[in-house]
Amino acid sequence: MNDNVLKFTALSGTISVTENLYVYETKNDMLVVDCGVGFPDLEMPGIELVLPDFSYIVKNKAKLRGIVLSQGHEDHIGAVPYLLQEVSVPVWGAPLTVEFLQEKFRDFKISKTDLRTFHPERDEFEVGSFKVSPFRVTHSLPDACGFAIDTPAGRIFHVPEHKMNQDPVDGMPFDIARAKKLAGEKENLFLASDCLGANKPGFTESEQDIEKNMLAIVQKAKQAVFTTAISSNIGRFQQMVNVAQKTGRKVIFVGRSIITKTQKAHKLGYLKYLPGSVIQLRDAQQYGPHQLMYVVSGCYGQEGSSLYRLSTGEYDGMETAEGDMMVFSANPAPPHTKESQNSMVDDLIDRGVDVHYHEVDEGLYVSGHGKQEDIKALFNIVKPKYFIPIGGEIRYMHAYEKLVLAEGHSKDQVFKLKPGDNITFEGDKVTKGQRIHIKSVLVHGRGIGDIGKVVLGDRSVLGTEGVVVIIFKVDKNKKLVENPQIVTRGFVYQGKSRNLLNDATARLASFVKAKNTKNIKALKDDITRFLENHFYKVTARKPMILPVVVEV
Repeated sequence: MNDNVLKFTALSGTISVTENLYVYETKNDMLVVDCGVGFPDLEMPGIELVLPDFSYIVKNKAKLRGIVLSQGHEDHIGAVPYLLQEVSVPVWGAPLTVEFLQEKFRDFKISKTDLRTFHPERDEFEVGSFKVSPFRVTHSLPDACGFAIDTPAGRIFHVPEHKMNQDPVDGMPFDIARAKKLAGEKENLFLASDCLGANKPGFTESEQDIEKNMLAIVQKAKQAVFTTAISSNIGRFQQMVNVAQKTGRKVIFVGRSIITKTQKAHKLGYLKYLPGSVIQLRDAQQYGPHQLMYVVSGCYGQEGSSLYRLSTGEYDGMETAEGDMMVFSANPAPPHTKESQNSMVDDLIDRGVDVHYHEVDEGLYVSGHGKQEDIKALFNIVKPKYFIPIGGEIRYMHAYEKLVLAEGHSKDQVFKLKPGDNITFEGDKVTKGQRIHIKSVLVHGRGIGDIGKVVLGDRSVLGTEGVVVIIFKVDKNKKLVENPQIVTRGFVYQGKSRNLLNDATARLASFVKAKNTKNIKALKDDITRFLENHFYKVTARKPMILPVVVEV
């Protein structure tokens, strides 16, 4: 690289709405913007989190000067503790983001960190050869930011999520004046910005009406009220608190993630409530059900979450009763969340709970992402030479490109990057580089990255087809001592399939005697192929075959 070259790499976060991780790189310096987690899909049984692939960053860690975070949602900060196990650099964030991150560091027992707070309405700071000027944007939690970043190749704007709403619940609107000032100081090389709402016309609605709609619903409740939203949606929790206070109810936050985040927000003054209006779960018995509002974590029906256990009657110390009310203020937009939320809704309704959820469409949810007019308004503020859609899927990037074209720009001014794609800017020359090979890093328990396609494939087979274990006893000459034993799990019910298994045992014994091989590995391979074919012919199923050969 020459001194005036900038390389931008989207390591992840461009074909999904999670795992945001972007890299800015010059000859001597590297800056990372956001470092978030993803969530497992239906083909990842047992997986708890999906991490971005840090390999490229770790390989070039001698150049890494810092990590800058745009907001406090998990898909922007959740992977930071994992990356800091590989590198040691300063991390910058706005006040609420830093508070959320400090709690994560405590969970990970990370004590030595260089965590720095910036204030988006006034601060500027340098990260190596990059100068970063944050500005406040409207999103679904306080202290969400966009960035103007000065690089050797020019000024760029990085705005991961935004909407132009000037009347947000948290009282922190998009700082249009500061954004315009930063945009007007120089020619702007490119804008990397949120594309998730690019296929929806108009502006994203204000969240102010949610409180009015929620109040009208809660006023009809005769017994306990349960509510839920994503655990970092502080503005929504403020509305729930307001509704509880207007209806004479005490608020109980339930679930570690919600309790922690609301405490942090209250500490900073971002969540306000009257003294005594929020109580502990253990104190609920002192009040009648009609005096309580529970705010419970687990809005997407995550297995093991507080709301999941409440819906299944497994939460110790909290339960629903017939006639209670449940209010969902969360749209199951993330992949694979609709099914789990719907299942939880059904369980609650079956228990006699009056459930208000996304399909009823009562005005209880507004997206934190801008629609077409929000996106175009940002285009007109920044007026960049090039455009890079981020934070969405392929169809949203395509819709974003159409917006750029509709604004009079050309197709060669838009770069739709897939994970690992990168663009190099040098003067008037723009070059798309060779894609960096990346993979998904899966987390299960304490294991990080030790599960790949082979293990997931095995889990899928075990979960859908079951397993058959065959135990062989052979003598020192590798001769079969007695008929093999077959044990199955998840394939057939052994008690009712004894004839099937006895027939397979007899056929297998004859096959092994006829093969007369002394090579144990070859014997296991032959057994596996034989039983795979036999069971498929008889049952049309393909269980996992595990032969065990024991010398006696």
